[in-house]
Amino acid sequence: MSLLEIRNIKRDFKLGSEILHVLKGINLSIEKGEYVALMGPSGSGKSTLMNILGCLDTPTSGQYILNGKDVSKLKDAELANIRNKEIGFVFQTFNLMPRTTALDNVALPMVYAGIKKEKRRERAKEVLKLVSLDDRMLHKPNELSGGQRQRVAIARALVNHPSIILADEPTGNLDSKTSYEIMRLFDEIYQNGNTVILVTHEEDIAQYAKRIIRLKDGLIETDHTQQ
Repeated sequence: MSLLEIRNIKRDFKLGSEILHVLKGINLSIEKGEYVALMGPSGSGKSTLMNILGCLDTPTSGQYILNGKDVSKLKDAELANIRNKEIGFVFQTFNLMPRTTALDNVALPMVYAGIKKEKRRERAKEVLKLVSLDDRMLHKPNELSGGQRQRVAIARALVNHPSIILADEPTGNLDSKTSYEIMRLFDEIYQNGNTVILVTHEEDIAQYAKRIIRLKDGLIETDHTQQ
C-alpha cells in the first residue's frame, strides 16, 4: 500500500467574482521510503499541492489518503493532529522560536503530542546529535549560522518520527556550500528509511532526489525516476 495517494485532487480559489483553478486533477502515489522532488515554475501549483500534502490546506474535490486514512475531509483540529504526528516540516525561513534554545525548539512538537518533559529532552538531544549540533543545543537561533538554524529545523521535523519529511525550498536562504551540506543531510535522512518530499525550483537541488515530479499549469507534466 502507498504511504500517500492523491486521487483527482482539484483546488480552486475564489478571487472576487472569478474562480482560479490552481490544481486541475492531480493523481499521485508515493511509497514509504521514497525521495521525491516536486518542481515547477511559479504558478504551476506546486506550493498548493505541498500545502495539501502537508495537511495545511484541504482540496476543493478529490481524495487524499495518507497512511490508509482519508484526510481530505477532516476538520481543522484533526488535520492539526495529523500534521503534528505524521509530517515533519522544513521551511526556507527555518520558522524557529527566536528566544528559545535549539533544544527547546526541537522539543516543541513533542509538547503538542503530550510527551513528558524528561522524554522530550532525551529525544531532542538524540536528533540534534543526528544533525551534528549536539555542541549547540543551548544556543538560541541568533547565535547560530543559517546552516545551523536549518539543521535545528530538520531535527525538529524528525523529532516525532513522522511518516513524511516535507521540505519547502530548504536551501533557499543558504549559500551554495551550506546548501550542499544540508542536502547531504537530507540524503542521510532518506538513507535511514525516511520518506522525503522536497519542493524546489532549483534543478541542482532536485537532482538529489530519486524521483522528480514536474508540475505545469496545475497538472503533472512529467514524473521521472532516476538512478
